[in-house]
Amino acid sequence: MSAAGRKRRVKAKIAAGSKDEGRAAGPDNPKAAANRDAATRAASLKAVVINALDDMKALEIKVLDVRGLTDVADTMVIASGTSDRHVRSVAQKLVEKTKAAGFRPHGVEGQQDSDWVLIDLNEMIVHVMLPRVREFYGLEKLWDMTTTKRTARA
Repeated sequence: MSAAGRKRRVKAKIAAGSKDEGRAAGPDNPKAAANRDAATRAASLKAVVINALDDMKALEIKVLDVRGLTDVADTMVIASGTSDRHVRSVAQKLVEKTKAAGFRPHGVEGQQDSDWVLIDLNEMIVHVMLPRVREFYGLEKLWDMTTTKRTARA
């Protein structure tokens, strides 16, 4: 077989492989398309939240992956504010920016006292807290435990 014939055969195999891959995640497989859409939506929400917190000068922003630890959310974001007024304004701006991006918050708790404001964005929960409250409750230690640490404690 000539070199040109081998090249054509390789190109045909590559083209056939790409058609099969497209079929696996294409319109014939709605589950794969839904998973891809959910992942894109989660990444977009995460970017909006991080940018909003950064724009409002929130301190010590920490993103935790809590999948497998709870069914309530996939991601938890914890950030601090410098005062109760700062915590309240960070939370309000975060709600505004997520709504503008098409993510409607399921609920907001704690805006009256503003020591700790919780924003439920369905697949993500955001905590904005005063540093002393954050240190007292230690959510990072509670939710950042790996499964090996959990089994070692049990």
